[in-house]
Amino acid sequence: MDLSDVMIGALDSAGYFEPTDIQAGLIPRAMEGVDVMGQARTGTGKTAAFAIPILERLNRHAPMSKGTGPRALVLVPTRELAVQVRDEIEKLALGRNLRIAALYGGKPIRSQTEKLKHGVDIAVGTPGRIIDHMDRASLMTGDFSVVVLDEADRMLDIGFRPDIEKILRRCPQSRQTLLLSATLPSSVMRLAQRYMHDPEVLNFSPKDISADAIEQFYCTVDSKNKFELLVRLLKRENPAQAIIFCRTRRGTDRIASRLSKFFKGAACIHGDLPQRTRDRVMARFRDGKTKLLVATDVVGRGIDVTGISHIINFDIPEFCDDYVHRVGRTGRMGQEGVAYTFVTPEEGGELTRIEIRINMLLKRDEINGFATFDTQADEEKISPEAKPVFGRPKRRVRRAL
Repeated sequence: MDLSDVMIGALDSAGYFEPTDIQAGLIPRAMEGVDVMGQARTGTGKTAAFAIPILERLNRHAPMSKGTGPRALVLVPTRELAVQVRDEIEKLALGRNLRIAALYGGKPIRSQTEKLKHGVDIAVGTPGRIIDHMDRASLMTGDFSVVVLDEADRMLDIGFRPDIEKILRRCPQSRQTLLLSATLPSSVMRLAQRYMHDPEVLNFSPKDISADAIEQFYCTVDSKNKFELLVRLLKRENPAQAIIFCRTRRGTDRIASRLSKFFKGAACIHGDLPQRTRDRVMARFRDGKTKLLVATDVVGRGIDVTGISHIINFDIPEFCDDYVHRVGRTGRMGQEGVAYTFVTPEEGGELTRIEIRINMLLKRDEINGFATFDTQADEEKISPEAKPVFGRPKRRVRRAL
């Protein structure tokens, strides 16, 4: 890749000796100044894939002077991801006189403004806070030579498209734009066509998620028995670390509170928590002090912890792509992982759509001695659409769809 000695030293210090597929494909093209759309599931080294060429290209120029704007901007969907990306870039910037700042809501804007005033080379931030700084003239956009849209699909999913477009319109036309995403839906493609210059598309996603080292199971259960099933499953599996996904913020609070009565080291994280609390929860989870983390999709997407062994979908995700993103929290960087999804009698259709999306059948699992349904009558009430969950003329259902 023709990397500098400084970068080789930083990679060696970080313990990075061989590139992942997306790094091997994206880094050489990005270093040539090409606009690139890189598709790969989370946990495959996407941050380093865009951070390395940014650092190499910025290092060709003298360190910035006080009062000038940053030369690179990285947009991310969540506060947690902003912190993680900043930390990763700082690790890879070892031996360089470069300053990196994370700009996100929930923290006093004044301290971030002071950092920008004293000079920042690379700004990593959420769209809303970046616009706040732009409107206050504390963040100057005229010197941006590289703009990165990280987790682009998630940023659009949670409604950041107007903010992203506003930011991109203020950036120099001559900039290089790098877009990283786990999926490339039509919304992402339209954004790329409008704001990127003849982007190259590099797809490093496996054709189906079964190509990854993730075992995937489903458990059928009545809604009222889901928590008991969760407790029994956790006792049986004894995960090194696990994320339990719920659909609602209230649900995460409730499940975490109940879990803490059975297990030490259970916590929850969602968007209603104060930033200081979210930072503390994430720090304890990364350090391994928190073993079980109950999370919503929005916050869960920003969790990048290598030691996660289990993902449990307490609530089946509303969208198929969310399943892919959830499961992608485990099995990271080639490690093995396990995912369990709880499916109620009414959710057979959702399970089938997920299986079609990932092109594989999830394996059914059950806990010995645990009755997932209270009575035989409960199972007889299952709708015809949901019935395939419990038998397996599953493929017949697929043909009907």
